[in-house]
Amino acid sequence: MKTRIPVLILSLSFLIFIACQNNQKSDNESAKQLIIFHAGSLSVPFKAIAEAFEKENPGTEVMLEPAGSRKCARKITDLKRECDIMASADYTVIDEQLIPDYADWNIKFVSNEMAIVYTEKSKYSAEINRNNWYKILAKKDVFIGRSDPNSDPCGYRAVLTTRLADIYYHDSTISQILLQKDNNFIRPKETDLLALLESNTLDYIFLYRSVAQQHHLKYLLLPDEINLKNTAFTELYHTVNVQISGKKPGEFITKKGEPMVYGITILKNAPHKEIAVKFVDFVLSKKGMSILEANGQPSMIPAQVANYEKIPQELRIYTTH
Repeated sequence: MKTRIPVLILSLSFLIFIACQNNQKSDNESAKQLIIFHAGSLSVPFKAIAEAFEKENPGTEVMLEPAGSRKCARKITDLKRECDIMASADYTVIDEQLIPDYADWNIKFVSNEMAIVYTEKSKYSAEINRNNWYKILAKKDVFIGRSDPNSDPCGYRAVLTTRLADIYYHDSTISQILLQKDNNFIRPKETDLLALLESNTLDYIFLYRSVAQQHHLKYLLLPDEINLKNTAFTELYHTVNVQISGKKPGEFITKKGEPMVYGITILKNAPHKEIAVKFVDFVLSKKGMSILEANGQPSMIPAQVANYEKIPQELRIYTTH
């Protein structure tokens, strides 16, 4: 028995040592993982940016998690998910749902526009144009899709686009007809509609121009009075609105139309703040912006910001106040 006890102690000591080493390794690995919640429409450019960033920062792993922007915010506020960075397709989602409790600042970094997206197999694709698109989408044999306004900015922007169409085409029935049609094809985020379009289940979808470009799809550009792109029409955009779910059950928020602007922030409790700042710096740099612009998302840098003094020093070069 006397000879077995030291052997047993040595064995236990060895196992404890190995366990500690494994835990230390796991801690080191997690310290190099950057967690990013982002709008589905940023999936293609952010994948390219993440790959370029990882090459410049060996040992860092960028974990990208796309969803509708409002759903991304709820993962932080309601589900208390750990996250370093959030990038939203609508900067107001960050302002309204994350600041001041979960984030201190918000940088507006790119823009976009609404389009009607389709394929060669879409019914009446040879006929559709910017004067008749709403009539074609209203046809009984045409199936259309859009994303959920309560989860995704593209969803409420689709609603706003149809209401602006009422004004532009002097026909108050356009939005009513299109918004009551094919609601079984509403999906949580805009990129969820792509498979339905490419499989010919849907003929047309309300989608960002950038996503159509990235996936080499056909798209119809809408007049600036409708597409939510042009800042010159801000006052016109403000004349339409849509109600979406609020922070609590039974609460609602009224969203007014306005030009499309994306926002990015680092969370207050970000587990990897130093590397998060480096990543946002990369996104806003010429390298990052060239990737975004090549994917159909024009730069808005330098951006006007509200909380300049709270923005990390390294990122202030991309802002004005």
